[in-house]
Amino acid sequence: MSHAPAHHGHPVEHQEDEGPRRPWALLAVALAAQILVVLDISVVNTALPTIGQSLHLAGGDLQWLVTAYLMMSGGGLLLGGRVSDLLSRRGVFLTGLGLFTAASLVSGFAETGTQLVVARAVQGLSAALLTPSALSLITTTYSGAQRRAALALWGAVGSLGVAAGVLVGGAITTWTSWQFVFWVNGPVGLVALFVGRRVIAREKTTVPARSAFDVPGAATVIAGLAALVHTLGNTGTYGWWSVRTLAGLGASAVLLVTFLIVEQRAARPLFPPHVWKLRPLVSGTTVMLGVTGILVGTVFLASIFMQTVMGFSALRTGLAFLPFALAITAGTVVARHLLAHVTPRVLAAAGMVLVAGASALLSTASAGSQYAVDLLPGLAGLGLGVGMVFVPVSVTSMSGIPDTHAGVASGFLMTGHEIGAALGVAVLSAVAGTAGSLATADGAVHGFSRGLLGAAVIAVAVAVLALVRMPATRATAGVHLH
Repeated sequence: MSHAPAHHGHPVEHQEDEGPRRPWALLAVALAAQILVVLDISVVNTALPTIGQSLHLAGGDLQWLVTAYLMMSGGGLLLGGRVSDLLSRRGVFLTGLGLFTAASLVSGFAETGTQLVVARAVQGLSAALLTPSALSLITTTYSGAQRRAALALWGAVGSLGVAAGVLVGGAITTWTSWQFVFWVNGPVGLVALFVGRRVIAREKTTVPARSAFDVPGAATVIAGLAALVHTLGNTGTYGWWSVRTLAGLGASAVLLVTFLIVEQRAARPLFPPHVWKLRPLVSGTTVMLGVTGILVGTVFLASIFMQTVMGFSALRTGLAFLPFALAITAGTVVARHLLAHVTPRVLAAAGMVLVAGASALLSTASAGSQYAVDLLPGLAGLGLGVGMVFVPVSVTSMSGIPDTHAGVASGFLMTGHEIGAALGVAVLSAVAGTAGSLATADGAVHGFSRGLLGAAVIAVAVAVLALVRMPATRATAGVHLH
């Protein structure tokens, strides 16, 4: 990792690099923890059929193994960001990592679907503590070129981990058993805990009052997001205009409006009012939500298409996503170099346009499609575009955030990532479900096509938003020139 910082010889970069250099060990621990969190977004996708058979789960219940994690992690990130600002970042990080590791081990020992869903929810809540504390540790420890390199790597992990999770899940499920999909987190988490206790410096903090955490705000936003994701996930079963769907959407709206009211009246709101005025953070989070939704939703639909229509095994499906993951990596490399020459919003918009074109290309797949000819070009283009978007969003969103609000800002950004993942699966699956059942080969063909067309439309909308709302300031190697 010592080679990660890029040096382009610009005078402003030398000026910003005058801060003390810090060891890369803390970054390694933070990235290891984030890899565990991000992998768990998609690692169960290729294992779902096996888990369903083992635990005798109905097809409609399988989604909870994914959404329970995403709902709790996405909704809890708001509170997790606040906790990491008010308490010791080191303590919050290590606590979150310990809980995540324990919940992963419990998931592997689950004997019923209910036990596994509960364990997945605990994983999500611990991830909500882990992610913002890890990112705030990075942003408050490193500066200059080190911070730029660290944030670029963070962005790469965020996008690459989702695609890599499908490969890891497919390989583990094929070679061992579905339980090891969760157990593999154990040794990695324990090593990260051991190293983290040694390399993360202790902080002096005071114990804040209970009211400082805004628990009512956290509870209402988690409940509102959970109701929204659950309702969207069930539209394929009950339809968009059923009483159940409309009631669920109404309940979600009421809870989210209640959250906004609670925030206005709270003595210490979950988000300080001025956070909403930070344009780079708010716009970057919105773009993060959109691009992650397309990424995770496409991985979900493509996994079903490959296994149901093309007859791929879990392992072969995972291997089919390897070029996709490599394309995301290439996109991050390209983005880091282009940030020295174009504005973040132009780069993000260009990446989203590429995502839209690739999604439209993928939507032309048919029952007789061949992987190399009909899927690989679209997956490669989509991966390249996603990588190009994640870097400018990750680097610019945290620009100008004071250390005292680094946790809440990172929680805001990563909320976009997690909620985007949950909504991406729910929305694109719902769109796909209007063309047929994803459980049948014929329905999966038409559903995949319609879902990817929906992704293309969403990508165009996000590209316009990025071009209009993201920072127009020229950047050098990912840093604003003021």
